[in-house]
Amino acid sequence: MAHGAHDPQGSSAGAPPTFAELGVAAEIVDALAEKDILRPFAIQEYAVPIALGGQDLIGQARTGMGKTLGFGIPVVDRVFDDATVSAPNGTPRALVVVPTRELCLQVTDDIALAARYATVPVDPNAPGVQTPEGSGEKTRPLSVLSTYGGVGFDKQVEAIRAGVDIIVGTPGRLLDLSRQKLLDLSTVEIVVLDEADEMLAQGFLEDVQDILALTNPQRQTMLFSATMPGPILALTRTFMNHPVMIQADNAATEATHSTTTQIAFQSHKMDRMSALSRILQSPGRGRTIVFARTKRQAATVAQDLATLGFKVGAVHGDMKQPDREISLNEFRTGSIDIMVATDVAARGIDVDDVTHVINYQVPDDERTYVHRIGRTGRAGHTGTAVSLVGWDEVQRWNAIDDALNLNLANPPQWFSSSPEFLDRFDLPEDITDRVGPRRHVRGAQSATAPARKRPPR
Repeated sequence: MAHGAHDPQGSSAGAPPTFAELGVAAEIVDALAEKDILRPFAIQEYAVPIALGGQDLIGQARTGMGKTLGFGIPVVDRVFDDATVSAPNGTPRALVVVPTRELCLQVTDDIALAARYATVPVDPNAPGVQTPEGSGEKTRPLSVLSTYGGVGFDKQVEAIRAGVDIIVGTPGRLLDLSRQKLLDLSTVEIVVLDEADEMLAQGFLEDVQDILALTNPQRQTMLFSATMPGPILALTRTFMNHPVMIQADNAATEATHSTTTQIAFQSHKMDRMSALSRILQSPGRGRTIVFARTKRQAATVAQDLATLGFKVGAVHGDMKQPDREISLNEFRTGSIDIMVATDVAARGIDVDDVTHVINYQVPDDERTYVHRIGRTGRAGHTGTAVSLVGWDEVQRWNAIDDALNLNLANPPQWFSSSPEFLDRFDLPEDITDRVGPRRHVRGAQSATAPARKRPPR
């Protein structure tokens, strides 16, 4: 994830302020410094001082711009050391709501990083706080917990009962815990809604409204989103109090990365795998995410690429969680350099140096397009986003182009052997699809349909 600006040379003219100069507590500054995170990215520089002051905040920023620490740092700082927030006593003071379990774990890790040296006084009479008997400890670490579906309740409930200060959770699991009286959200005084447009797209808007209604009415509310569709703006008017709007790095006027080269061409479905396999042989191509529209297609594309010898993995909703985590880890560590993903599953892909994003088909709308190509050109890197437009998808592509002012309407028709195609991707005329022997790919079989038995005569 894009955390903060790295500054091994120290201060320089025109450099952003340090986190210490933004007023962040020394304990948090020290924890960030250990990871060489010394100066903020734009969204952090704007958001942190406002959030530290307790104001409601709307942050519009693409993925990869460092927004997690933009809200994570002030959340930790205020819970840890802000007289206007009730003293931590093992009941939740802050809540971060996210759309997926992968993002839940990622955000939890980032907040835990900032909270590494944050300790609070122990109150032995506080509800839920457990301290070792006779330990004599007068302080305890700030507690951060992730809660998400797809796993059992027991460990999460046990952690809540042991005492938790900051919760990161998905809407469904948070409401389940609340309705079963296992989690009391009335003590929450800071709420963050992360990737709000994605929660809207997944149908979580009513759940989010229910969750907000369960928290302290005097809370601080922060909302972060790459795009601002109407229902999200309505949510801000209903549940936020005079929020400050931040549009980092011209996120509203430039919905896509200025550091990302965008290419679109019409690709016939019979030639699309050849086009994809050859794009993947482009000079300088590094870690790559290929987006598929369905779980079945993600599995099929991954299998086809593996058959051609590519080091590829898949991540989609039909895979078991341990397999998804293994596949994501292989991508992060470089064991594989191509990940075929559906939009929801891609939320767990936390890698800064993705060189290429390839849309195997046109995404449903401009919001999805922005989220997809936001996976490349991150944190100061450059990237390439390629969209393979089906001949029956030109109208949908033109609508995306018009909404985002891409100037890529009515893209040219190219085949994988077209001179224009080869020239655009700097490929030799004698290139072939295959790059090596058949490989195994995790997740390729999960979404394929079972073989149909022949009916009896």
